Amino acid sequence: MNQHFDPERDLSIERVIRAPRERVWRAWTDPLQLAQWWVPAPTVARIDRFEPRPGGAFVTSMSDDGEDFVPHTDGIFLLLEEGRRLVFTNAITSSWHPAEPAPVAMTAEILFGEHPDGTAYRAVVRHGDPADRARHEELGFFDGWGAVTAALVELVERGADTAE
Repeated sequence: MNQHFDPERDLSIERVIRAPRERVWRAWTDPLQLAQWWVPAPTVARIDRFEPRPGGAFVTSMSDDGEDFVPHTDGIFLLLEEGRRLVFTNAITSSWHPAEPAPVAMTAEILFGEHPDGTAYRAVVRHGDPADRARHEELGFFDGWGAVTAALVELVERGADTAE
């Protein structure tokens, strides 16, 4: 879990999750589980296209009322190392075109490590420059990513996935 971290351009969230690493990985790679925690409540997520493989689409929408959905994520997966690491970006759309200027272009690396109490979880979100990092922090990175990480933790610690 010692990936390079540039404090000038990167933001991160770290947690020890009291659940097996395989369960946390599944919550990231099973679209039914991802929809349960991917956006902060009470907003709901819809997984529109989800192809967890290098080059695969990662497209989600969100809704405050569960009926009218607006775009949320349109990107691609860059790398998946089973049970250990996944990387995605919104700088390239699911149609493999350069993204129109997003509020914040980023590449997110999600790391799943062994820990005596379960899973050492780390999300590192990388930005092109310090200004983009600052903008993402101002837009509520810690509140937003913190809320969805807490929802992920709740899902996997209660053992809600029945695919064990």
